[in-house]
Amino acid sequence: MQWKDNTTMRSGRTELEAAASAIALTTDDVAGEFTLTGDTKRRSDEEISQILADLHFGTIFSDHMAHVTWTVGEGWGERRIEPYGPIELSPAAAILHYGQEIFEGLKAYRHADGSLWTFRPQFNAARFNASARRMAMPELPVETFLGSLVDLVRQDAAYVPQLPGALYLRPFMFASEPFLGVRPSHRFEYFVIASPVGAYFANGFTPVSIWVTKEYHRSGPGGTGDAKTAGNYASSLMPQQQAADKGFDQVCFLDARTQENLEELGGMNVFVVYRDGHVATPVLTGTILEGGTRSAIITILSEEGVEVEQRTIPLAELVRDISAGEVSEIFACGTAAVVTPIGRLASDDFELQIPSGPVTERIYERLTSIQSGEAEDPHNWMLKIA
Repeated sequence: MQWKDNTTMRSGRTELEAAASAIALTTDDVAGEFTLTGDTKRRSDEEISQILADLHFGTIFSDHMAHVTWTVGEGWGERRIEPYGPIELSPAAAILHYGQEIFEGLKAYRHADGSLWTFRPQFNAARFNASARRMAMPELPVETFLGSLVDLVRQDAAYVPQLPGALYLRPFMFASEPFLGVRPSHRFEYFVIASPVGAYFANGFTPVSIWVTKEYHRSGPGGTGDAKTAGNYASSLMPQQQAADKGFDQVCFLDARTQENLEELGGMNVFVVYRDGHVATPVLTGTILEGGTRSAIITILSEEGVEVEQRTIPLAELVRDISAGEVSEIFACGTAAVVTPIGRLASDDFELQIPSGPVTERIYERLTSIQSGEAEDPHNWMLKIA
């Protein structure tokens, strides 16, 4: 989407949602595409149990990884499940010099009956290829993307913890050709690694504090803001550190064009709940990453009869409405944390406390109940892995 001023969107699917909905592959269609190669040694059951008893986020990894290479002329090569370990890379590899890289994030859940599931992988597959197009990288066949998840999780199923934990899956692709010229690489590596995780925020489902930076921007019109690429996150790290130094959990960015409108956190989308019951979230302008959790929340709220506006949200308006009591809740959402209430919003010229409320908690419970298999999944968002 191109930049649109003062835009309000109340209905209609995005291109990503339409692409995800068109993916009709089942687990049986994609399982077995990746072949186990190399040393199959894994940690002992006792070691794995110790890991699962003390979960953090993204610090410990399972025994294997999925891997496939793409080259000009030959396309995608052999699909492999390999031992997890260091990647051999030339110092001249294009990723190290020009940052040609994309990634995704999703989770595998263990239901009460022991079965393994993941949430909206079709959306991740569609977004991965949208990011690839923006970054001049080869698209990955959807069956290969889904197959890499299924085969890796099945191989390392012992690492999927009991709820509320999950196995975080990180598919990523980068330019590996050793070449210093400025052009798209002729060789790419696709991997998936897996990490058993607990809560993203150390305090769990409790309100977080947000610092609004007015000095730095995550992306700008015509940039890579709607691609899930490493550079967007690299540019967010310094302002995120500044926010942490001020005692805040996360940073929120404004748009680079006007420097006035709310966009997103360093890695999460934002929703504002108003006293009259309607909900607003920043409209997708091409500078915001479209989230699968975001679109699922819009669907859930709309089905409940809640009016959801996707529109430009000026920071000045938001500050005014919070101060006047017109805003009843604000929350952030993303794969890692699912839904997180925002309890404090501040910048150089304001500091506001935001009350907690029932909408945030209800959405959190609804989503996590679907992910855990405790609630009906009317949209078939969950894909059974094993």
